[in-house]
Amino acid sequence: MTLSLDAATVRFGDRLALDGVRLDVAEHEVVCVLGPSGSGKSTLLRAVAGLQDLDAGRVLLGGRDQTRVPAHKRGVGLMFQDHQLFAHRDVGGNVAFGLRMRGAARSEQGPRVEELLSLVGLPGAGGRAIGTLSGGEQQRVALARALAPSPRVLLLDEPLGQLDRTLRERLVVELRELFGTLGTTVLAVTHDQGEAFALADRVVVMREGRVAQNGTPLEVWQRPADEFVARFLGFDNVTDATVAGERADTPWGKVPVPAGAPQGARQVLVRPAGVRLVSERDGLACTVTARTFRGTHVAVHLRPAHGPRLEAACGLRDAPEPGDRVGVTFDATEVVVLGRDPKSDPDPELDPDSDPAPNPVPS
Repeated sequence: MTLSLDAATVRFGDRLALDGVRLDVAEHEVVCVLGPSGSGKSTLLRAVAGLQDLDAGRVLLGGRDQTRVPAHKRGVGLMFQDHQLFAHRDVGGNVAFGLRMRGAARSEQGPRVEELLSLVGLPGAGGRAIGTLSGGEQQRVALARALAPSPRVLLLDEPLGQLDRTLRERLVVELRELFGTLGTTVLAVTHDQGEAFALADRVVVMREGRVAQNGTPLEVWQRPADEFVARFLGFDNVTDATVAGERADTPWGKVPVPAGAPQGARQVLVRPAGVRLVSERDGLACTVTARTFRGTHVAVHLRPAHGPRLEAACGLRDAPEPGDRVGVTFDATEVVVLGRDPKSDPDPELDPDSDPAPNPVPS
């Protein structure tokens, strides 16, 4: 592995910012660490960079323990969310900074700077002043500067956080293509799940200093490990249930679940696409309380006759009006039986140090 965290632990007073985190990043892999504020994701990045000491555990780069290796000798590139460019240097001077720190000859610096500026879409911009650049251009310069010394691992701290949505969406595609071209090993942290899922080969969701789930973007999206991950991803149709066979007994009534789902006392998630609207007499009676336009569909918010509120995804022309009465049925292919929350309700059948096992993805 290019990068490994072995039981990495960081304490701030009585609070565990990192709680025995284990994580591997393979060569050429792009891993995004995702989580709410206070989840430990930025502390994790700083520990890898050498900017935060561990209280226990190890950071290994290329199999070597970095405990006593200072930040500037770890061979990692770090790009902060505010870019931290040198205003008194031009674009070329910023990009060449890491090369100078590495002792690169002046004859080597010029061609490398031009190469990187071309790669990030700023050919010939070496003489421009930092103050003349847009936010997106500054982001590109910061990226070129981080890549200049050819780091073993590139660390990104909310790399697109200060950019507007349209620019973020465009640049995340460009970053993905660039990392693929260069074969860069990347560890990024972000609170933006859209950014993480678009950029990463693998997504790591953190909660209170621990890894809540670790998997490919598709695995995490299709099979959230527990209620915390599901709600963090924006899924609100979660309720307690008792699963028996291919049915779950819930406050919404009987809900179909995929074959092979975990049995017993669980929680179920119904994705909005699995909440089907029918006539009131043919399903769970609900009142439409609101509609939200989401671009590709309309989110319809429902108050059932019993059970927690629901959200359904409807076509733009098919969404009912607030105040309408409708019925609801559920599609088993959009239902996920969640693992138990290890922080509140440990399952004696599961190893307490392992991730809860979600049900298989329906075919």
